[in-house]
Amino acid sequence: MAEHRLLETEAIQCNVNAKDSGFKKRLGLIATGIVGGSLVALYAVAGPFVAPALRKVCLPYVPATTAQVENVLKVLQARSGSLVDIGSGDGRIVIAAAKKGFRAVGFELNPWLVWYSRYRAWRAGVHHSTSFHISDLWKVSFNQYSNVVIFGVPQMMDQLEGKLQTELQSTAKVVACRFPFPTWAPDGTAGEGIDTVWVYDAESFKTERGTHQGHIVTPQQPLGNDDTTTSY
Repeated sequence: MAEHRLLETEAIQCNVNAKDSGFKKRLGLIATGIVGGSLVALYAVAGPFVAPALRKVCLPYVPATTAQVENVLKVLQARSGSLVDIGSGDGRIVIAAAKKGFRAVGFELNPWLVWYSRYRAWRAGVHHSTSFHISDLWKVSFNQYSNVVIFGVPQMMDQLEGKLQTELQSTAKVVACRFPFPTWAPDGTAGEGIDTVWVYDAESFKTERGTHQGHIVTPQQPLGNDDTTTSY
């Protein structure tokens, strides 16, 4: 009888251990699912912010100050028509320009910032006169815009000079914020310090480009092999 009870006790203990082991396995699977889901969510949120930094030339997201926005509008106060903001971030330049009557467009690589910009434009009541696009600036032609705003970085300004010289109409105006273009002579400036903006008339830098292209090389000036390709 005692032996029978001992066997029953051992059977009950084994059953309890089995249930406990099954519970721990299920708990482990749940914990693994939660951690994995959290990592996927973190990547989804942080990925678009981190990815541009992995590019050779990137436009980091640094919001424009109130003074910078005011300076951009100040140098464009006599202008109208279309405006494009290259690297539009959270859309504040585009939205401010739309409020002044421009048909404003923003190009931005970060999809989260593009969606947020669209929401801000809707909240500001200018969604009908603004548009935001997820796009690489090197894959976009800017020839249809009469006003161009750029918050660039020094590494890209030289290449951007060539792109805008080729694509813009001679009546266009370019506003550079934070960093000026390396070889163009500005036609005006506004603000000071980090809030400085530089203004360039396309007629000036396109004429300068035409002068350089029309330069005749004399026999005393040997031509070197200067075939260099830069990739992004």
